[in-house]
Amino acid sequence: MSFPRPVAYIPGQTPRHPEGLFEALRATVRPGMSEGALADCDALRAGLYYLDEGLFWEAHEVLEPVWMACPPNSAARQVAQALIQIANARLKLRMGRRQAAARIAALAGRHVTEVRHAGGEAPLGQSLESLERRLEALRQDLR
Repeated sequence: MSFPRPVAYIPGQTPRHPEGLFEALRATVRPGMSEGALADCDALRAGLYYLDEGLFWEAHEVLEPVWMACPPNSAARQVAQALIQIANARLKLRMGRRQAAARIAALAGRHVTEVRHAGGEAPLGQSLESLERRLEALRQDLR
């Protein structure tokens, strides 16, 4: 599946995307999906792409159903939450809300710590190292 490659939405600064733009991506996640299926779904792929491309609101929008489909208290859910919080913190930073960004980055750090303590394989196909790199890059930008 190809996915929309929109202009970044920044609340209060740029126009919002058309309603339903991300519905096809969000629909690639269904309740009860295995972690492997979630790791391969287009919503996760698009969320990571958007995060890497600076489309932070968009990343959050498509990663949210992945997070909701992960089992409670699982390492996969911690990974999804960390990615969402990193996207959210980066969006707040872009909006000039440094204090909010720092608070949210701390939340992301707690999720990464939970993943580290869980050990084992890379949840949702995301290595601990890649999560830590994303978090450290955010922390650098906050300095």
